Amino acid sequence: MARSTRTYRGVPAEQRRAERRARLLDAALERFTADGYHASRIERICTDAGVSTRNFYEEFPTKQALLLTLHDRINAAALDRVAGALAKLTDEDVPSRIATLLDAFMGSVTADPRLPRLNYVEAVGVSPELERQHQEWVARWAALIEDEAAHAASVGHAPERDYRLISIALVGVVTGLLREWQAHEALRPVEEITEAIRHVMVAAITAP
Repeated sequence: MARSTRTYRGVPAEQRRAERRARLLDAALERFTADGYHASRIERICTDAGVSTRNFYEEFPTKQALLLTLHDRINAAALDRVAGALAKLTDEDVPSRIATLLDAFMGSVTADPRLPRLNYVEAVGVSPELERQHQEWVARWAALIEDEAAHAASVGHAPERDYRLISIALVGVVTGLLREWQAHEALRPVEEITEAIRHVMVAAITAP
C-alpha cells in the first residue's frame, strides 16, 4: 500500500499519524494506571488523546493492542538501557556488575511510577496474548541474568552450575518488589528497593 505524502498545515501525514499514535499511548498509560485496564474505555482514551475513534482503529485493532504495545515498549527500553550499561564494563566483580545492571534497569522502569504499575499489575492475567508476551520477557530477562552468572563463574567469582532456574527466580524477585513499591501512595526510595534486589541477586549468584 502506498504511503500518503499529503500535508496538513505543513505537517506530513506520516508525522501526524506518529503523533496521534504517541498521544494514544500516553493517554492509555494514564487511563490504565489510574482507572485500571478493565475499567478504561476506548472513547475516554481517545478524548484524552484528542483523536477520534476512527483514528484509534487506524492505529490499534483493540484496547488490548495498546496494552501489549505499552508492555513491550517498557521492557524493551529497560533492556536497551541495561545492555548499553553492561557493554561499557570490563571485568568488574559481581557486585559491581550487578549494581550497574540494576541501576540501569531501575532507572528506566521507575522513572515514571506508572510504568511498574502497567507492567506488573495491569498487564497481568489479562489474556493469553499478554501472558505469552509476559513469559517472553521473563525469558529474556532471565537469559540476561544467566549470562551475567556465567560470566562471573568464568572468571572465578561464582560457582560453575546451571543458573537457569535461579535466574527465573530472580526475575520474580524483581517483579515482586516493584509491584510492592508501586502499591503505596508514599513511595519508598528507589535506592532502597534497588539495594534489596542487589543483595538477593549477588547472594544467589555467588553462594557456594
